[in-house]
Amino acid sequence: MNCIQVKYKWVIKMDRVILHCDLNSFYASVECLHHPEIRNFPVAVGGNADKRHGIILAKNQLAKKYNIQTGEALWQAKQKCPNLVIVNPNFGLYLRFSALVRTILADYSDLIEPFGIDEAWIDVTNSAKLLGSGKEIADQIRERIKKEVGISASVGVSFNKIFAKLGSDLKKPDATTIITKANMKDVVFPLAASELLYVGKATNQKLAALNILTIGDIANADIKLLKKRLGKQGEYLWLFANGFESSPVSAYGADNGVKSIGNSTTTPRDLQNMSDVKVVAYVLAESVGARLREQGLKAQTISISVRDTSLSSFTRQQKLPYTTDCDKAIIQTALALFTHHTKDHFPLRSIGISVTDLTQGDNDQQLSLFYNQEDIEKERKIDQTVDLIRQRYGFNKITRGIMLTDKTLSGFNPKDDHVIFPIGFH
Repeated sequence: MNCIQVKYKWVIKMDRVILHCDLNSFYASVECLHHPEIRNFPVAVGGNADKRHGIILAKNQLAKKYNIQTGEALWQAKQKCPNLVIVNPNFGLYLRFSALVRTILADYSDLIEPFGIDEAWIDVTNSAKLLGSGKEIADQIRERIKKEVGISASVGVSFNKIFAKLGSDLKKPDATTIITKANMKDVVFPLAASELLYVGKATNQKLAALNILTIGDIANADIKLLKKRLGKQGEYLWLFANGFESSPVSAYGADNGVKSIGNSTTTPRDLQNMSDVKVVAYVLAESVGARLREQGLKAQTISISVRDTSLSSFTRQQKLPYTTDCDKAIIQTALALFTHHTKDHFPLRSIGISVTDLTQGDNDQQLSLFYNQEDIEKERKIDQTVDLIRQRYGFNKITRGIMLTDKTLSGFNPKDDHVIFPIGFH
């Protein structure tokens, strides 16, 4: 039992038993299982190098010994390891294996919260009363995944989600790590600040500027200073570092609604200017709009993602004063974001467009004096007509003139090529 102060009121909370299961080198492990002839070689899963989708997505343990990094170019990985075996990703296969693992987890709890295709939190607080301690359950899960699925997993055991996730990252492959209130200062505090969930590159740099280098430094920092420098995120990180995170693990399948729709692409050549960006952005925006209309949804927030040739990346978003499923609104908002935020980042390697704040398309909404509803309806009818033509005669039978200016950049179909897989985002 622990006692924490929230808004000057003391709240008593019973300790929970939270696991975080992380499938080791998931994509690469599945490929090695299906292709036993390569399992004793350094293996990486990556895109098509000829089409410039040449980024390492995952690698096996043998490849990790060559310091091959996720996100680096295939040619860079080949320089480090000339005998590296590179296979193209097969997301349909990975989804099937992910589902097999989720079936095993469901034998221990109905409180299962995915965090990507290869990770999940499991609340076994009640199960522990019947099935043994958190460590015993974690070890059972690891053994079953090995025997029944054929790949390995690392599992973190703790009293909250943040430390359970941290535990699964500490020992790999095929290990159980326990972080308790008794050992957290010894195990967690010496770790680099970047090891804490949600401390990305930019946040880590801001913390370093304050001479905050470890998770213990975050825990012992002045929370007012963190909030001043990092905003609300500073407060969250202080709570996480001190073990005060208490969000629940969602029930498996409790909310399978679509939270976002988007597409991104690594381009066949670097994008050198906004003219290049416009060609690709129109293709992506049309795909997003078509998928919204197909599912009867409208969106209010438009987001872009950008990765430059140094592999630095960022996202930006804008909330509209109305909901929309029209290509024109999506592309205009996205291009405004690209124009404002990418001018200092060229050349670009990949871009993406996504939409969030989704509602059912037929929901009533507040009309605006600044937007002509008749024009919006005309745009929607045009989009629906284009959708129909493409469904009946093929994607390339009708296209915008801008896409003909560079067929190398526009020659892809993100809607039909897109694979949706479950992502728990928090």
